[in-house]
Amino acid sequence: MTAATASAPPAPSPGPAGTLVLLVRHGETPTTGTVLPGRAPGLHLSERGRAQAVRVAERLAGLAVDAIYSSPLERTRETAEPTAASTGRDVNQDAGLIECDFGEWTGAALAELAVLPEWQTVQQSPSTFRFPDGESFAEMQERMVGALEVLRSAHAGGVVVCFSHADPIKAAVAHAFGTQLDHFQRIVISPGSVTVISYGEGRPPSVLMVNSTLEPLNGLRAR
Repeated sequence: MTAATASAPPAPSPGPAGTLVLLVRHGETPTTGTVLPGRAPGLHLSERGRAQAVRVAERLAGLAVDAIYSSPLERTRETAEPTAASTGRDVNQDAGLIECDFGEWTGAALAELAVLPEWQTVQQSPSTFRFPDGESFAEMQERMVGALEVLRSAHAGGVVVCFSHADPIKAAVAHAFGTQLDHFQRIVISPGSVTVISYGEGRPPSVLMVNSTLEPLNGLRAR
């Protein structure tokens, strides 16, 4: 007898007819996992982050991409560059995809924030929290969902790739699932990961994929 060979997992079903929106978190930076960078300028991808950006482009090979959008921050634009080069599409900046405004917490070490009483609210009841002199999670979600609505309407029936940040993507997924914002912290969005939502007229959005970092994406099709 010969040993069975493992086969590749089947491509996810594209679901009902609609527009595919691929949400890509930027690749790793030198501060990923240690600092809350927020919207501070000047933060670039690390070597590993650049490799993750290339991997995203490789995974998208063979998928007909209609448009590419990115948060204005350097780390997202740099993550989008290999995909733009491989697809021949320009990277359009969209402020609606930007990171949450962490206000006075911008640039703070996560270890220092984790001991604050407010950190429990961030994790357990984010819908009630506003960052000091910054944005609330509810405002962030409304901004992100609104931006995706505009983009999916502008490219109806097509494939749109949006390069953004962990919290806005998590908030968009929570909205698409119809779950409470207070549960959005349960969603994991890793650097360089791809999340896919299908939007169609007259129906709720369908979440096809969350936090995917491995399989090719050319099986996705907007019908």
